Amino acid sequence: MTRGSIALALAAALALGACSNSSDNGFQGWVEADLIFVSPDESGRVETLSVREGDTVVQGAPLFTVDAELQQADTAVAQASVTNARQAFDRAQALVKTQAGTQRSLDEAEAALRTAEARLNSAQTRLSRRKAASPVSGTVQQIYYRPGELVPAGRPVVALLPPGNIKVRFFVAEPALQTIALGQGVTIRCDGCRNDIAARVSFISRTSEFTPPVIYSQEERSKLVFMIEARTETPESLRVGQPVTVTLNASTAEPKR
Repeated sequence: MTRGSIALALAAALALGACSNSSDNGFQGWVEADLIFVSPDESGRVETLSVREGDTVVQGAPLFTVDAELQQADTAVAQASVTNARQAFDRAQALVKTQAGTQRSLDEAEAALRTAEARLNSAQTRLSRRKAASPVSGTVQQIYYRPGELVPAGRPVVALLPPGNIKVRFFVAEPALQTIALGQGVTIRCDGCRNDIAARVSFISRTSEFTPPVIYSQEERSKLVFMIEARTETPESLRVGQPVTVTLNASTAEPKR
């Protein structure tokens, strides 16, 4: 069974469980996360890896480097072009001062110099990006490439998890949907949690799950479920993939109209 089919099976099972226990406002859910994927702009071979899975990093901390021989060569060529263009500009400027050259020649030399400088700046930027730094503070959730491995452009080398990107996802039956509002408080319980965790509803799906879009009977309508997401200010207590039970608190949000 593929990872995708396993996730769908888990979601379907939890959705059915949500329907079965909606009478006591307890819903089965699980912990998910919005990961931050860090990848190189261009393909290359990973040279160094500064982190391990589970490490905590701060924004700006080094993550990995990719071989930079091609970018170094491009930078050297661009630097030489700037040197030549500057010399040509200086000559044209001197000739204009002695009235041996034309203003047009000076303008063309200046334009060539500006173009060469822009290309150098681009080459230096490409070179600097061979060293990847963490764009956020969080934990290293997964590493996809190790030193010596060739990574394609745009493919992530490291996945980061900022604390605020952890969320709890659960499903509620259609009759219970009208009792839930954005910002409403919920209580999260899990086997590995020492205490109950307070959270608030941050997302309510506008589309149903696991049923046809047209309801033909009351029996089919009773199977209609909607995805809900909640976020907590204490995400360090949760782990991605962890099953949880979500209980609705008395609504503290503006009621639906």
